[in-house]
Amino acid sequence: MIVIKSQRELDLMRKAGYIVAMAHRRIEELIAPGITTRELDKAAEEVILKAGGFPSFKGVPNPYGGIDFPASICASVNHEVIHGIPNDIPLKEGDIVSIDIGAIFEGYHGDAARTYEVGTVSPEAKRLIEVTRESFFKGIEMAREGMRIRDISRAIQQYVEGNGYSLVRDFVGHGIGSEMHEEPQVPNFVTRERGPRLQKGMTLAIEPMVNEGHWEVELLKNKWTVVTSDRKLSAHYENTIVVTENEPEILTAG
Repeated sequence: MIVIKSQRELDLMRKAGYIVAMAHRRIEELIAPGITTRELDKAAEEVILKAGGFPSFKGVPNPYGGIDFPASICASVNHEVIHGIPNDIPLKEGDIVSIDIGAIFEGYHGDAARTYEVGTVSPEAKRLIEVTRESFFKGIEMAREGMRIRDISRAIQQYVEGNGYSLVRDFVGHGIGSEMHEEPQVPNFVTRERGPRLQKGMTLAIEPMVNEGHWEVELLKNKWTVVTSDRKLSAHYENTIVVTENEPEILTAG
């Protein structure tokens, strides 16, 4: 069931989104060669807790039977697509790292991801990050009352594939609210399903996951981290939005 949010619920989601945005700003300040993703995780968690929130991802049960997620952020480096577990390996000059942050505030979630450059990256990596980011904004141009989920999917797919990249198909965007994952699913590619019509008050986490090579992915032995099958780079860009009478509002913009 798709939940249309009340003004009170949207206000709480704005607060959760603001906390997520603040955590991302802290990550952006710290990203540099030599820092570890565990240090980034600690910094983001501190921001979330100080603001009165709680990390949405910490302790989430593993759907594949592994350990509960042990950290507050997902930190996916280079060919890692999503759900990378923070560790003590220092980031290197030229790495790219996708940081996904969720926060819950008074029962409501915000969710946003960015792919960051570590020092100076290759032109190829920079272009991948830029196309991924822009594909999100192409998608939300279609996130208007009366349009369909499929319209968002088509806009993202056309832009990404038109630039020579592929879209991960095993994982998609989603509704969000009092649960991190609610209906409807928001694919980044066109499926046979048109999807529901968008209504004012629908809240969505739209998140293109874009691969430099082909779209196929694999799950690592830790049963969390997803990587590109060809080990080429992947980038991720996500925001939580609400459909309005006019342009969509980005709740995780800060």
